[in-house]
Amino acid sequence: MSAAPLHRRDFLKSGALLIPLGASAQAAAPTHVAHWVRIAADGSVTLLSNTSEIGQGTGTAIAQILADELDLDWSRVRIEMAPIEARYFNPGRNEYATYGSSGVGMQYDMLRKAGAQGRAVLMQVAAQRWGVAPEACDTRDGAVLHAASGRRLAYAELVVQAAQLPLPEAPPLMPRERLRYVGRNVPRLDLPAKTDGSAVFGIDVRLPGLLRAAILQCPAFGGRLQAVDPAPALAMRGVRKVVKLDDAVVVVADTWWRARTALAMLKPRWDLRKASRHSSAGHAAALRRAVGKDGPLHLPPNSSAKDLLARHAKAAAGRASLQRVYTVPFLAHATMEPMNATARVDARGAELWLPTQTQSFTREAVAQALALKLEQVTLHTTLAGGGFGRRMEFDFALQAARIAAQCDGAPVQLIWSREEDMRHDYYRPAAAVKLTASTDATGLLTALRTDMACESLFHYTGEGALRDLAKPVDPSAVGELPDYYRGVALRTHVTTVDAGVPVGFWRSVAASQNVFAYECLIDELASRARIDAFDYRRRLLAGDARPLALLDVLAERSGWGRSQPGRHHGMAFSKANGSTVAHVVEVSVDAGRRVTIHQVWTAIDCGVVINPANVRAQVEGSIVFALSAAFLGQITLKQGAVEQSNFSDYPLVTMAQTPPCEVILMDSTEKPGGAGEEAVGGFAPALVNAIAAATGRRLYALPLAGHGYRL
Repeated sequence: MSAAPLHRRDFLKSGALLIPLGASAQAAAPTHVAHWVRIAADGSVTLLSNTSEIGQGTGTAIAQILADELDLDWSRVRIEMAPIEARYFNPGRNEYATYGSSGVGMQYDMLRKAGAQGRAVLMQVAAQRWGVAPEACDTRDGAVLHAASGRRLAYAELVVQAAQLPLPEAPPLMPRERLRYVGRNVPRLDLPAKTDGSAVFGIDVRLPGLLRAAILQCPAFGGRLQAVDPAPALAMRGVRKVVKLDDAVVVVADTWWRARTALAMLKPRWDLRKASRHSSAGHAAALRRAVGKDGPLHLPPNSSAKDLLARHAKAAAGRASLQRVYTVPFLAHATMEPMNATARVDARGAELWLPTQTQSFTREAVAQALALKLEQVTLHTTLAGGGFGRRMEFDFALQAARIAAQCDGAPVQLIWSREEDMRHDYYRPAAAVKLTASTDATGLLTALRTDMACESLFHYTGEGALRDLAKPVDPSAVGELPDYYRGVALRTHVTTVDAGVPVGFWRSVAASQNVFAYECLIDELASRARIDAFDYRRRLLAGDARPLALLDVLAERSGWGRSQPGRHHGMAFSKANGSTVAHVVEVSVDAGRRVTIHQVWTAIDCGVVINPANVRAQVEGSIVFALSAAFLGQITLKQGAVEQSNFSDYPLVTMAQTPPCEVILMDSTEKPGGAGEEAVGGFAPALVNAIAAATGRRLYALPLAGHGYRL
């Protein structure tokens, strides 16, 4: 998710993030140093993570960074979620949340410094005990060494005293040649529990006296619950309560299946006077009309409207032009684990257990909803069976808290059915993107006007808490502009077209629609100019060494220009969240429009690679995610309600349809960028460009199944 909400709190200086908790009163108890590290008397080390584990493995990467700077023995390292306290906030976001590929990229320097500070004070204590200079000491595998005398002290023997010392502001960092974990395929710390079944996801939470809740929400967005007779449900075995929410009815029972069965017996009446009445065809037409008009102008930072428009006008004057309109539908997140949360509310406050990507914001929202002080709300983060941005929202957490508040202090676990999850998502917006390109005499792009139309994420995400950030233009609809193509004058207009459908952050956010448009157009311009697709982009990237090197490597590894008879290549390039990604897709298409994807090659430059196997896994997962969306993904509306209800009518690609993928990691010493979503946006245009090469037919709308293509 590329777009980031503005900070909701005063900026917390990085120095404050590194204040230690202080020594334990008992030497035998685990003690914190530099507050990210807890060292026990037996020498085991727990490293704290502020990044939700939603399958991406960032917690392990954080541990690798800290373990290297602390010079730990990896076999003694454990990972645990940090408390939801300001000092554990992501310094790049100033909140406790997981999105925008920021778990490593925005914390790398801070985590290295924290680890180095911890190592420095541990060495200082050892040096004091031995009566030597700290510079005469070294470390290895969780111990301080004094080579001259052969002495050794384990961190566990030093940590209580070390936790009392002030942390140095500029500790020496571990030199690259001594790094043992960063850049290596160390085993992920979350996998053993996931393998043996002991891992606790949201739906695995078990508490004494736990009740279960099933929910039915108003089918049309914006509708409210008018009335419901609870008697049929209350007459059933095991049912404890029927709870009415503003837009839903809930049954609480001793098992979830009994709650779900009883829920089906109810016949709620819905008030649809303020509900959405939109249907897909009408919304698509409204989006197309919107891009035909001048919407509000998007101004990048430190730019003026006058200068931007003048530059674009000069670059477009007297040039040949090409105009295309690209469209994409609403998309669901379709996480394997549906939305769920467990809550207990009593006189002391509220306690929640849930898979979430936004701890601090959720905690604030629950406190406000229940009229509690922030310190009265405790939140425990579980593992999550997928996130993709859906768990940035906290609607399900608020529901669980409000239900539990009516259950006399008993804990209640709310689990959405698959149908509820599919029909009440915060969807990737449907969008239309009109591009008007101006080219020079050689056919090279000189000016690009973009007119976008879609719903506003900031209008809906966080239950509207960020709505003011969408004025005059919602930056989440823009994402990252293709300003990496040098010498191209850009002009971007954004029109919000509201359908009353909740929209939110979806893996890669605006790149999922905008990069599709940009890279399909670039490919068409290259074809019209009779310039190779790689060479066309090289000319637009002239002088930018890192992406040029990436393109050269990808072209060679993919055998670009040397495809087998009947097979055709397509490619696309993009940048996001500090990373550069390019794809080559090889396809063949038969007379019945059946597409076979023979191979995908993806090159990524994400700066320093913390865990190569994990980055490859994230890129491969992004390709499968993007392939499902490009070929099959479509959420349709009828009178303000979603028509799809399960994987039967919102299918994902199967294992048999998943192509072989080769992921190429560029060697880099630059600051880490993102890896979890950066490969999503560029995959669809690479695939569509390959199909164009195979068929001679350009496609301007997704999904491909809508054009009669089969995978």
